[in-house]
Amino acid sequence: MKAAVIYENGGPEVLRYEEVPDPECPDGCVAIDVEAISVEGGDLLARAGSPPPSVPHVVGYLAAGTVVEVGAGVEDRAAGDRVVTLNMAGSHASRRAVPAMSTWAIPDGLDAARAACVPVAIGTAQECLFTAGHLEAGQTVLIHAGAGGVGMAAIQLAKQAGATVISTASSDEKLERLGELGLDHGINYATESFVERTRALTDDRGADVILDSVGGQTLADSIGALAYRGTLVSVGVAGRAGSNVEARELWTRNNTLRGVFLGGALLTEYPRVHGMIADLFERVASGGLRVEIDRTFPLAEAAAAHAHIESRRAFGRVVMTP
Repeated sequence: MKAAVIYENGGPEVLRYEEVPDPECPDGCVAIDVEAISVEGGDLLARAGSPPPSVPHVVGYLAAGTVVEVGAGVEDRAAGDRVVTLNMAGSHASRRAVPAMSTWAIPDGLDAARAACVPVAIGTAQECLFTAGHLEAGQTVLIHAGAGGVGMAAIQLAKQAGATVISTASSDEKLERLGELGLDHGINYATESFVERTRALTDDRGADVILDSVGGQTLADSIGALAYRGTLVSVGVAGRAGSNVEARELWTRNNTLRGVFLGGALLTEYPRVHGMIADLFERVASGGLRVEIDRTFPLAEAAAAHAHIESRRAFGRVVMTP
Protein backbone atom coordinates (compact mmCIF):
# COMPACT_ATOMS: atom_id res chain seq x y z
CA MET A 1 0.00 0.00 0.00
CA LYS A 2 0.99 3.63 -0.31
CA ALA A 3 1.46 5.67 2.85
CA ALA A 4 2.88 8.93 4.15
CA VAL A 5 5.49 7.84 6.69
CA ILE A 6 8.12 9.32 8.97
CA TYR A 7 11.55 8.04 9.97
CA GLU A 8 12.20 10.85 12.42
CA ASN A 9 10.42 13.77 14.01
CA GLY A 10 10.48 17.18 12.44
CA GLY A 11 8.61 19.60 10.22
CA PRO A 12 6.22 18.61 7.44
CA GLU A 13 9.19 17.83 5.20
CA VAL A 14 9.93 14.62 7.16
CA LEU A 15 6.81 13.01 5.67
CA ARG A 16 7.70 10.63 2.84
CA TYR A 17 5.27 9.03 0.41
CA GLU A 18 6.32 5.38 0.08
CA GLU A 19 5.21 1.84 -0.57
CA VAL A 20 4.89 -0.10 2.69
CA PRO A 21 3.42 -3.53 3.57
CA ASP A 22 -0.32 -3.80 4.05
CA PRO A 23 -1.33 -3.98 7.72
CA GLU A 24 -2.44 -7.29 9.18
CA CYS A 25 -5.99 -7.65 10.51
CA PRO A 26 -5.76 -9.30 13.95
CA ASP A 27 -8.62 -10.75 15.98
CA GLY A 28 -11.14 -8.10 16.93
CA CYS A 29 -10.05 -5.76 14.18
CA VAL A 30 -11.20 -4.60 10.75
CA ALA A 31 -9.16 -3.46 7.77
CA ILE A 32 -10.42 -0.76 5.44
CA ASP A 33 -9.55 0.63 2.06
CA VAL A 34 -9.15 4.29 2.91
CA GLU A 35 -11.18 6.87 0.99
CA ALA A 36 -10.58 10.01 3.06
CA ILE A 37 -8.22 11.08 5.86
CA SER A 38 -8.96 13.91 8.27
CA VAL A 39 -5.72 15.59 9.30
CA GLU A 40 -5.90 16.27 13.04
CA GLY A 41 -3.87 18.52 15.28
CA GLY A 42 -2.62 15.42 17.05
CA ASP A 43 -1.25 14.12 13.76
CA LEU A 44 0.94 17.19 13.47
CA LEU A 45 2.12 16.84 17.07
CA ALA A 46 2.93 13.15 16.56
CA ARG A 47 4.92 13.95 13.42
CA ALA A 48 6.80 16.76 15.13
CA GLY A 49 7.50 15.41 18.58
CA SER A 50 6.50 11.79 19.30
CA PRO A 51 9.40 9.43 18.47
CA PRO A 52 8.14 6.74 16.06
CA PRO A 53 7.96 3.31 17.75
CA SER A 54 9.40 1.77 14.58
CA VAL A 55 10.22 2.95 11.08
CA PRO A 56 8.74 3.59 8.65
CA HIS A 57 5.92 4.88 10.86
CA VAL A 58 2.47 5.84 9.58
CA VAL A 59 1.01 8.72 11.61
CA GLY A 60 -2.62 9.75 11.82
CA TYR A 61 -5.81 9.32 13.88
CA LEU A 62 -8.80 9.36 11.55
CA ALA A 63 -9.67 7.75 8.22
CA ALA A 64 -12.92 6.76 6.52
CA GLY A 65 -13.37 3.99 4.02
CA THR A 66 -14.81 0.57 3.21
CA VAL A 67 -14.23 -2.59 5.23
CA VAL A 68 -12.29 -5.18 3.21
CA GLU A 69 -11.35 -7.65 5.96
CA VAL A 70 -12.82 -8.63 9.32
CA GLY A 71 -10.83 -10.28 12.09
CA ALA A 72 -12.05 -13.19 14.18
CA GLY A 73 -14.55 -12.29 16.86
CA VAL A 74 -15.97 -9.24 15.09
CA GLU A 75 -19.74 -9.54 14.72
CA ASP A 76 -20.97 -5.99 14.09
CA ARG A 77 -18.88 -5.19 10.99
CA ALA A 78 -18.76 -6.89 7.59
CA ALA A 79 -16.91 -6.51 4.32
CA GLY A 80 -18.47 -3.69 2.34
CA ASP A 81 -19.47 -1.59 5.37
CA ARG A 82 -18.56 2.10 5.18
CA VAL A 83 -16.95 3.20 8.44
CA VAL A 84 -14.84 5.86 10.09
CA THR A 85 -11.84 4.50 11.97
CA LEU A 86 -9.99 6.03 14.92
CA ASN A 87 -6.64 4.93 16.29
CA MET A 88 -3.43 6.50 17.57
CA ALA A 89 -1.61 5.93 14.26
CA GLY A 90 -2.01 4.56 10.76
CA SER A 91 -4.47 6.90 9.04
CA HIS A 92 -2.04 8.39 6.48
CA ALA A 93 -2.27 5.35 4.23
CA SER A 94 -4.37 3.72 1.55
CA ARG A 95 -5.28 0.87 3.94
CA ARG A 96 -5.41 0.62 7.72
CA ALA A 97 -6.47 -1.86 10.38
CA VAL A 98 -8.00 -0.86 13.74
CA PRO A 99 -10.00 -2.48 16.53
CA ALA A 100 -13.61 -2.82 15.40
CA MET A 101 -14.77 -1.06 18.56
CA SER A 102 -12.91 2.06 17.32
CA THR A 103 -15.15 2.40 14.27
CA TRP A 104 -18.46 4.08 13.49
CA ALA A 105 -20.84 3.29 10.66
CA ILE A 106 -21.16 6.12 8.14
CA PRO A 107 -24.83 7.07 7.73
CA ASP A 108 -26.32 6.83 4.25
CA GLY A 109 -25.83 10.00 2.26
CA LEU A 110 -22.76 11.22 4.17
CA ASP A 111 -19.59 11.39 2.10
CA ALA A 112 -16.35 9.91 3.40
CA ALA A 113 -14.47 13.22 3.60
CA ARG A 114 -16.94 14.87 5.97
CA ALA A 115 -17.50 11.67 7.89
CA ALA A 116 -13.78 11.38 8.61
CA CYS A 117 -13.85 14.80 10.30
CA VAL A 118 -16.60 14.01 12.80
CA PRO A 119 -15.28 11.98 15.78
CA VAL A 120 -12.39 14.05 17.12
CA ALA A 121 -13.38 17.63 16.28
CA ILE A 122 -17.13 17.49 16.84
CA GLY A 123 -16.88 14.88 19.59
CA THR A 124 -14.35 17.05 21.44
CA ALA A 125 -16.52 20.15 21.08
CA GLN A 126 -19.55 18.30 22.45
CA GLU A 127 -17.54 16.96 25.39
CA CYS A 128 -16.05 20.37 26.19
CA LEU A 129 -19.26 22.35 26.07
CA PHE A 130 -21.69 20.00 27.76
CA THR A 131 -19.89 17.26 29.73
CA ALA A 132 -17.14 19.54 31.07
CA GLY A 133 -18.69 23.00 30.71
CA HIS A 134 -22.35 22.15 31.49
CA LEU A 135 -23.41 24.83 29.00
CA GLU A 136 -27.10 25.71 29.17
CA ALA A 137 -29.53 27.79 27.15
CA GLY A 138 -29.29 31.47 27.98
CA GLN A 139 -25.63 31.31 28.97
CA THR A 140 -22.69 32.92 27.17
CA VAL A 141 -19.75 30.94 25.79
CA LEU A 142 -16.39 32.18 24.50
CA ILE A 143 -14.78 29.83 21.98
CA HIS A 144 -11.14 30.40 21.11
CA ALA A 145 -9.84 29.55 17.62
CA GLY A 146 -13.30 29.53 16.10
CA ALA A 147 -12.04 28.86 12.57
CA GLY A 148 -10.53 25.51 13.54
CA GLY A 149 -12.31 22.17 13.51
CA VAL A 150 -13.21 22.10 17.22
CA GLY A 151 -14.07 25.80 17.16
CA MET A 152 -16.46 25.53 14.21
CA ALA A 153 -18.19 22.55 15.75
CA ALA A 154 -18.46 24.29 19.12
CA ILE A 155 -20.00 27.42 17.60
CA GLN A 156 -22.76 25.38 15.99
CA LEU A 157 -23.40 23.16 19.00
CA ALA A 158 -23.49 26.10 21.41
CA LYS A 159 -25.83 28.15 19.22
CA GLN A 160 -28.19 25.23 18.76
CA ALA A 161 -28.23 24.77 22.54
CA GLY A 162 -29.51 28.32 22.97
CA ALA A 163 -26.30 30.02 24.13
CA THR A 164 -24.91 33.39 23.11
CA VAL A 165 -21.72 32.60 21.19
CA ILE A 166 -18.54 34.70 21.20
CA SER A 167 -15.46 33.51 19.34
CA THR A 168 -11.92 34.61 18.58
CA ALA A 169 -10.10 34.28 15.26
CA SER A 170 -7.07 35.82 13.60
CA SER A 171 -8.88 37.92 10.99
CA ASP A 172 -12.09 39.82 10.40
CA GLU A 173 -12.69 37.73 7.28
CA LYS A 174 -12.74 34.49 9.27
CA LEU A 175 -15.05 36.00 11.86
CA GLU A 176 -17.47 37.16 9.18
CA ARG A 177 -17.63 33.67 7.69
CA LEU A 178 -18.21 32.17 11.13
CA GLY A 179 -21.43 34.17 11.32
CA GLU A 180 -22.97 31.62 8.95
CA LEU A 181 -22.43 28.94 11.61
CA GLY A 182 -24.17 30.85 14.39
CA LEU A 183 -21.53 33.20 15.78
CA ASP A 184 -23.08 36.16 17.62
CA HIS A 185 -19.94 38.21 18.35
CA GLY A 186 -16.48 37.92 16.86
CA ILE A 187 -13.20 39.05 18.40
CA ASN A 188 -10.09 39.56 16.26
CA TYR A 189 -7.43 38.61 18.78
CA ALA A 190 -4.75 40.19 16.57
CA THR A 191 -6.21 43.67 17.04
CA GLU A 192 -8.08 43.69 20.36
CA SER A 193 -8.05 42.16 23.82
CA PHE A 194 -10.45 39.23 24.02
CA VAL A 195 -10.74 39.74 27.78
CA GLU A 196 -11.78 43.37 27.50
CA ARG A 197 -14.07 42.70 24.55
CA THR A 198 -15.79 39.74 26.24
CA ARG A 199 -16.45 41.75 29.37
CA ALA A 200 -17.79 44.63 27.28
CA LEU A 201 -20.12 42.30 25.37
CA THR A 202 -21.47 40.83 28.63
CA ASP A 203 -21.89 44.10 30.60
CA ASP A 204 -18.74 43.15 32.55
CA ARG A 205 -20.21 39.82 33.65
CA GLY A 206 -17.93 37.55 31.60
CA ALA A 207 -18.56 34.26 29.82
CA ASP A 208 -20.14 31.32 31.65
CA VAL A 209 -18.04 28.84 29.67
CA ILE A 210 -14.76 29.36 27.83
CA LEU A 211 -13.39 26.70 25.50
CA ASP A 212 -9.63 27.06 24.99
CA SER A 213 -7.72 24.90 22.52
CA VAL A 214 -4.80 27.34 22.25
CA GLY A 215 -3.12 27.14 25.64
CA GLY A 216 -0.16 29.17 26.80
CA GLN A 217 -0.98 32.75 27.74
CA THR A 218 -4.43 32.45 26.16
CA LEU A 219 -5.42 29.91 28.80
CA ALA A 220 -4.10 32.05 31.64
CA ASP A 221 -5.68 35.24 30.31
CA SER A 222 -9.04 33.52 29.83
CA ILE A 223 -9.60 33.48 33.58
CA GLY A 224 -10.10 37.23 33.35
CA ALA A 225 -12.96 36.74 30.89
CA LEU A 226 -14.89 34.27 33.07
CA ALA A 227 -18.17 35.04 34.77
CA TYR A 228 -18.68 34.29 38.46
CA ARG A 229 -18.80 30.48 38.82
CA GLY A 230 -17.72 30.19 35.20
CA THR A 231 -15.93 27.17 33.74
CA LEU A 232 -12.73 27.32 31.69
CA VAL A 233 -12.27 24.19 29.58
CA SER A 234 -8.76 23.37 28.34
CA VAL A 235 -8.42 20.84 25.52
CA GLY A 236 -5.60 19.36 23.47
CA VAL A 237 -1.92 18.78 24.14
CA ALA A 238 -1.21 22.36 23.08
CA GLY A 239 -3.76 23.56 25.60
CA ARG A 240 -2.02 21.75 28.48
CA ALA A 241 1.52 22.97 27.74
CA GLY A 242 3.22 26.21 28.67
CA SER A 243 0.43 27.73 30.78
CA ASN A 244 1.02 29.24 34.21
CA VAL A 245 -2.35 29.44 35.94
CA GLU A 246 -2.59 31.04 39.38
CA ALA A 247 -5.12 29.08 41.43
CA ARG A 248 -6.06 32.17 43.44
CA GLU A 249 -7.41 33.80 40.29
CA LEU A 250 -9.88 30.91 39.98
CA TRP A 251 -11.05 30.52 43.55
CA THR A 252 -11.66 34.18 44.29
CA ARG A 253 -14.61 34.03 41.83
CA ASN A 254 -15.48 30.38 42.43
CA ASN A 255 -14.37 29.47 38.91
CA THR A 256 -13.54 26.00 37.59
CA LEU A 257 -10.74 24.80 35.30
CA ARG A 258 -11.54 21.56 33.48
CA GLY A 259 -9.40 19.49 31.17
CA VAL A 260 -10.81 17.41 28.31
CA PHE A 261 -9.09 14.51 26.55
CA LEU A 262 -11.54 12.73 24.27
CA GLY A 263 -9.30 9.67 23.90
CA GLY A 264 -9.22 9.13 27.64
CA ALA A 265 -12.99 9.52 27.88
CA LEU A 266 -13.49 7.04 25.05
CA LEU A 267 -11.35 4.45 26.83
CA THR A 268 -12.87 5.01 30.27
CA GLU A 269 -16.49 5.69 29.31
CA TYR A 270 -16.72 3.77 26.05
CA PRO A 271 -20.50 3.20 25.83
CA ARG A 272 -21.37 6.83 26.51
CA VAL A 273 -18.70 8.45 24.33
CA HIS A 274 -18.98 6.02 21.41
CA GLY A 275 -22.75 6.50 21.41
CA MET A 276 -22.41 10.28 21.66
CA ILE A 277 -20.17 10.34 18.58
CA ALA A 278 -22.59 8.06 16.71
CA ASP A 279 -25.35 10.60 17.38
CA LEU A 280 -23.14 13.38 16.02
CA PHE A 281 -22.71 11.44 12.77
CA GLU A 282 -26.49 11.43 12.39
CA ARG A 283 -26.68 15.18 12.99
CA VAL A 284 -24.06 15.81 10.31
CA ALA A 285 -25.76 13.43 7.88
CA SER A 286 -29.13 15.15 8.39
CA GLY A 287 -27.65 18.59 7.80
CA GLY A 288 -28.04 19.70 11.40
CA LEU A 289 -24.29 20.22 11.74
CA ARG A 290 -21.93 21.42 9.02
CA VAL A 291 -18.39 20.21 8.37
CA GLU A 292 -16.41 22.87 6.51
CA ILE A 293 -13.56 21.46 4.43
CA ASP A 294 -10.94 24.05 3.54
CA ARG A 295 -8.80 21.98 1.16
CA THR A 296 -8.33 18.42 -0.02
CA PHE A 297 -4.82 17.14 -0.78
CA PRO A 298 -3.71 13.87 -2.34
CA LEU A 299 -1.97 11.62 0.18
CA ALA A 300 1.19 11.96 -1.91
CA GLU A 301 1.22 15.62 -0.81
CA ALA A 302 0.86 14.94 2.91
CA ALA A 303 3.75 17.28 3.69
CA ALA A 304 1.92 20.12 1.94
CA ALA A 305 -1.29 19.29 3.82
CA HIS A 306 0.50 19.48 7.17
CA ALA A 307 2.25 22.70 6.16
CA HIS A 308 -1.06 24.26 5.14
CA ILE A 309 -2.54 23.60 8.58
CA GLU A 310 0.54 24.94 10.32
CA SER A 311 0.37 28.12 8.22
CA ARG A 312 -2.91 28.93 10.04
CA ARG A 313 -4.52 29.87 6.73
CA ALA A 314 -7.09 27.07 6.79
CA PHE A 315 -10.76 27.82 7.44
CA GLY A 316 -12.12 24.47 8.56
CA ARG A 317 -10.79 20.98 8.00
CA VAL A 318 -7.98 19.70 5.81
CA VAL A 319 -8.55 16.30 4.21
CA MET A 320 -6.37 13.92 2.20
CA THR A 321 -7.35 11.21 -0.28
CA PRO A 322 -5.17 8.22 -1.25
